[in-house]
Amino acid sequence: MEQEEILHEFEKVGAVRHGHFKLTSGRHSDTYIQCARVQEHPDLTLRLAKEAVARLPKDLNIDLVASPAMGGILWGFPVALAMGKMMIFAERKEGKMVFRRNFEVPKGARVLICEDVVTTGGSVKEVCDLVEAAGGNVVAVCSMIDRGNKNHAFDKPFYPLLKLSVPSWLPDECELCKKGVPIDSPGSHFLK
Repeated sequence: MEQEEILHEFEKVGAVRHGHFKLTSGRHSDTYIQCARVQEHPDLTLRLAKEAVARLPKDLNIDLVASPAMGGILWGFPVALAMGKMMIFAERKEGKMVFRRNFEVPKGARVLICEDVVTTGGSVKEVCDLVEAAGGNVVAVCSMIDRGNKNHAFDKPFYPLLKLSVPSWLPDECELCKKGVPIDSPGSHFLK
């Protein structure tokens, strides 16, 4: 699938929104990608996950997929399914990402981190740190969307399905805030 075709699929299901948004990272943007609208369609989500897996280098030799909650779970699961691998997820407890539910990372496991949308990569970095603290080896990151930030918080090879150059701003630099445009907070930032 070409980038234009993937973007068309996102637009067709209403996943691309325009307005004034507070992102999970805390930054503001005039465009919001609501991956959950794609994930309402399991057949589309699985087709996109298979496309993402086909683009990964064959020599990664993934043992395990790990994702941050919330949106990352809905992307990590179909990617793991397409790869035939196990999948675990991290969730916030008292503001910090942790593995719960007796999830384990086998020592030396080669782990692919999956996230739905990457802006700053902060949640991805937290999961990378958890995996490595447990003795795993994060070999790559795969996302549905890369919002075009060149300075991600993580330093792993990154394979986004779709790259979008979507501007985002710190709240005190946001022109939409200065104009008094009402803000929407559709993401999972409240889980921090």
